[in-house]
Amino acid sequence: MPSALSMSPPGSIPDLSHKLPKLIPRRRPQRDDLDANAAPATPALPSVPHLHAHTYSRPSRRILSERDHGNFLSSPTHDLIVSFVFTLSDSIRQVKVSGVAKSPVAQEPIVRTLLEVLDEAGALVKDCPALDTGSRFGNPAFRTFLEAVDQKLAAWHSRLGVPKAAVEELSPYIANAFGNGSRIDYGSGHELNFILWLLCLRQLDLLPDSIFPALTLLVFPRYLTLMRDIQSTYYLEPAGSHGVWGLDDYQFLPFLFGASQLIDHPHIRPLSIHNPMIVEECSGDYIYLDQIAWVNATKTVQGLRWHSPMLDDISAAKSWSKVEAGMRRMFLKEVLGKLPVAQHFMFGTLLRAAEGMSADAEKDVGEEDVGEVEVTVDGMKHKHSANSWGDCCGIKVPSAVGARLEARKHGEDPGLRRLPFD
Repeated sequence: MPSALSMSPPGSIPDLSHKLPKLIPRRRPQRDDLDANAAPATPALPSVPHLHAHTYSRPSRRILSERDHGNFLSSPTHDLIVSFVFTLSDSIRQVKVSGVAKSPVAQEPIVRTLLEVLDEAGALVKDCPALDTGSRFGNPAFRTFLEAVDQKLAAWHSRLGVPKAAVEELSPYIANAFGNGSRIDYGSGHELNFILWLLCLRQLDLLPDSIFPALTLLVFPRYLTLMRDIQSTYYLEPAGSHGVWGLDDYQFLPFLFGASQLIDHPHIRPLSIHNPMIVEECSGDYIYLDQIAWVNATKTVQGLRWHSPMLDDISAAKSWSKVEAGMRRMFLKEVLGKLPVAQHFMFGTLLRAAEGMSADAEKDVGEEDVGEVEVTVDGMKHKHSANSWGDCCGIKVPSAVGARLEARKHGEDPGLRRLPFD
């Protein structure tokens, strides 16, 4: 049979293009995919409410079920919290701690009073020393410290200019910002209570938006320093810890705020957290690096990859913008979006519960039994224990700070251990 070449006119080149397989370009990300990976936007922060002749009430827990949690997630209060936290984060983009400390906003009376209140809380830690129990778990002297805090709340709020009628509503937020006295633990929910306390002060028109950088880079870091002192003194257990598979045993917001600070930094990259010199020299100005330094200092094993693999994974991100976007999504999903955390939120008249939420949980089941209801988290039904989280919410573990300090007391601390295969 004659070939295609033999049938072609002499001197012509056959066109075989139709026999070549079609070139199919690689699939480009669709707009929907790009939108899914975009950083959650900052909702507009509502103006301060008019509270003339307002009636205040003591806040209470109102989230008892998934239905309550769903109502909260779609409520204006949820949007208000997100807006406040994200606005604080936006206010410090490319801003150093030292820059804010030298600015006029650092001298605002309300900022200085907030710092003085936290300093006084730190003095209470020294007035309530830990008991020598020899245990790495929570020290019962922490309850004495919380009782001392309760005695100071009225005076603190008076100095901040809080109306006397509103003191009862604001007090539970700051009282619960230091941890839980019954379980002697601390986690991201308690950290959020401190932010909610600041939000309530803002609702009372005591914190103008112009001082947000000072709140984020002066007041909040002073709170972190206080909590590190409390954790080191009383060995607070991590609330709902997932061990090395969590972002941090105690804190979340330093990573969100800190990533925002470092966006478009000229030389500090996400991978820079592995450079001890950069961490040491720059941690004073950047709270992300400061938190990394603290995490490294409290572990008994050397290397983020071993004691904090999630932080190690995040360091592979191409830019701080991607890190911050991920932290925003994590805040929405892992803090506000998790029932074991959200069930401890308190609602009053400044942060209102959504329509349809359960009545006061503490009246129904008591403060320590709020969690004694069947809930479903990540597809698993369980009942929370009064002195520990259920396994699906994290395993009750001793404080890493406590483990290291107790070993040091007995002369058993050889410093950071290197794993043999590192």
